[in-house]
Amino acid sequence: MASTATLIQPSGELWKKIREELNEDVNTRAQDLAAIKEWLRKQPHLPDEWEDACLMTFLRGCSFSLEKCKKKLDMYFTMRAACPEFFANRDVTRPELMDLLNRAQGPTLPGLTPQGRRVTIARALDKNLDTNQLNDVFKLAMMIGDVRLREEVEGIAGDVYVLDASILMPSHLAKISPAVLKKFFICIQEAYPVKLKEIHVINASPLVDVVFNIVKPFLKEKMKKRVFFHADVQCLQDYIPKEILPVEFGGNGCSLEDVNKAWMKKLEEYSPWFKQQEALKANEAMRPGKPTNYDELFGIDGSFRQLSID
Repeated sequence: MASTATLIQPSGELWKKIREELNEDVNTRAQDLAAIKEWLRKQPHLPDEWEDACLMTFLRGCSFSLEKCKKKLDMYFTMRAACPEFFANRDVTRPELMDLLNRAQGPTLPGLTPQGRRVTIARALDKNLDTNQLNDVFKLAMMIGDVRLREEVEGIAGDVYVLDASILMPSHLAKISPAVLKKFFICIQEAYPVKLKEIHVINASPLVDVVFNIVKPFLKEKMKKRVFFHADVQCLQDYIPKEILPVEFGGNGCSLEDVNKAWMKKLEEYSPWFKQQEALKANEAMRPGKPTNYDELFGIDGSFRQLSID
């Protein structure tokens, strides 16, 4: 059972191809890592140290640009302080999170596409799912994201997300909070080392257009071009091989149900780690120069403020 949440790592030719794509030089990556660790120690407002595996995932996600990596890390720890609704109380055994995991699924699949990309599929199973639970939905998504910071030990060529909109109801729209969405998209685009290659929305209805119009202002230009809408599940096979797609989505990979259960178990095993990670966040009182103004950062009208990094 546990194997369905084990992320299969690239090897052989694919591994070599991904190294090139990530701009990763096996001979110099140790000194890049050392440089980032030294930089982190010198930032009075950031944690003094963090796990090598997580830092390496950031370097890869930033194509080994040290400047870009510093900016992302600063933003990552800033968001951890700014959004306790996403980053605190990350114990998957809490009743509200258990309830959510039984009514919705959003696991990352174990395999890789031929290009070396990782696929995550999200769908709700219960049309009475309350959109007030969005904070917890995003919390779970970032818990999986944080586990992957540790477990993507070889690096991947990017991420593909599949969102199943089949149970989207008109009643859901009234409760969608643009403020929550904006925070989430700042996290994903500015604070996580994710190379988002494609987002596929399946079972798209006219309601999906309405939701997309709410989300669109929070997406970077290049991201808007990477969102594809499909009326049904068949079209997915043009993008994702059948071997990877779960049986519920017309593929012959493992069942999404099984992968979801395995991730629930994995998140539970990670509970002590999540608890320990809570202390790792930016301390604005110690930030050199001007502290981050959260209102400015999340202002629904203002564009994302760029953090200045020395």
